[in-house]
Amino acid sequence: MAQLPAPLILASTSPYRRELLARLGLPFTQEAPGVEEAPLPGEAPEALVSRLALAKAAAVAARHPEAIVIGSDQMALVDGEVLGKPGTPARAQAQLRRLSGQRVRFLTALAVQCPQQGALQVTVPYEVQMRTLSEAEIADYVARDNPVDAAGSFKSEGLGIALFAGMYGDDPSALVGLPLIHLTALLSRCGCRVLG
Repeated sequence: MAQLPAPLILASTSPYRRELLARLGLPFTQEAPGVEEAPLPGEAPEALVSRLALAKAAAVAARHPEAIVIGSDQMALVDGEVLGKPGTPARAQAQLRRLSGQRVRFLTALAVQCPQQGALQVTVPYEVQMRTLSEAEIADYVARDNPVDAAGSFKSEGLGIALFAGMYGDDPSALVGLPLIHLTALLSRCGCRVLG
């Protein structure tokens, strides 16, 4: 049976991260961190996702110092170019055209703010090889899965899996935005037992 030494808060409004965390069977609440996500001048992608995950966890922990707070941030890159959330179906189609046949690298940073231990942090890389996509496949996918709020314009937990030729990494949940294998390890260090 899961044991929590303190309340658990997910510092995110993402429904995808909420669904992932719910898989662990732990009681938790969700709260918007209210963190500005713009990069600093010259900031490398790895540094940006790490800083933002930590800032999200710290912002919510400042309001709830007794809680264990989880923050996460993710970025998609292809050939060193950062891919944001497309926001519209037209931009999602354009992103998928750009990604067709390419290898996409995802960086998912995770920060867990513990009352006793302070901040624990890890960045988890994950890569996806995209198939070569036709215009009809791109249009059909965007119409059916509406990936306008997903970095890279696809949802691997949904129909987006049909766009892939392969997936590479040690924590597939990182691709959705919350690396559960690594999260379970960090929560254990905070005294949270997911099992037994």
